[in-house]
Amino acid sequence: MSGTETRLTDFLPYRMAITSNAVSGLIAGEYRSEFGLKIPEWRIMAVLGEVGPLTQRDLVHATLMDKVAVNRACKVLEEKGFLQRSPNEEDGRSHHLELTVTGQELHAAIWPQAVEMYEKIFSSITTREQDKLRSILDKLLKAARALESDGK
Repeated sequence: MSGTETRLTDFLPYRMAITSNAVSGLIAGEYRSEFGLKIPEWRIMAVLGEVGPLTQRDLVHATLMDKVAVNRACKVLEEKGFLQRSPNEEDGRSHHLELTVTGQELHAAIWPQAVEMYEKIFSSITTREQDKLRSILDKLLKAARALESDGK
């Protein structure tokens, strides 16, 4: 079968996207109903909870969400009191975004639930398969980012 004859169900980017959406949707169900967060908002909180303050540009890079989605999610989180902005001393045109104490507490409440759902889903594959999947995903992301850099 040539590349032009590939069926959608055999097209790996499509399969990865629907699998990712299914997994994210299950995990999101946990924090959407209890905490009123949408997937983009939780992604921002998860990244900031893991690495600390970042600029909006850094968040776009870390989450691979577009600028508009990151901006919108950050505004919602800020309005809810979960995120705060502070001046970026290195670049006066941008701000550092970080979780407030309330945001940190919410992150600490949601994270165990997200991990529990992750463990339920990923228990369907062995630890070795999980490690292999991580390795493959790392390679694909690296290749995509390299191609993206080449195109700029």
